[in-house]
Amino acid sequence: MNIGSAAEQSGLPPKTIRYYEEIGLIPAAGRTQGGYRDYDGTDVEILRFLRRARGLGFSVAECRELLSLYRDRERASADVKALALQRIEDIERKIVELESMRRTLRHLADHCRGDERPNCPILDDLAFGGTNES
Repeated sequence: MNIGSAAEQSGLPPKTIRYYEEIGLIPAAGRTQGGYRDYDGTDVEILRFLRRARGLGFSVAECRELLSLYRDRERASADVKALALQRIEDIERKIVELESMRRTLRHLADHCRGDERPNCPILDDLAFGGTNES
């Protein structure tokens, strides 16, 4: 199948598939006599795997490791679990950071009059890094 069909079946844009080939995350697709990329069901399975892994926030490097584990039928599931647990820690850390950002923005928005005057604590905070209280 061509890259358009592989993209449709995997849920990844053709540009992403080409990028994954370029960086060696997936092997270069075979080529038809006309020079077009040619994918099979196994290729689409790997592309779906990558779409799901990236959707869960795994980095390209982590996806490379996950693919290696996926292909290794002698792997220890403990290795896969360790990667998942690390990803969970990363997500939890980001949640804390996002909640802090939300609190800060909420505080700034609550203290901005939002009227015709130019004084704006939101812009002041951005300009002065929170050192200039308005």
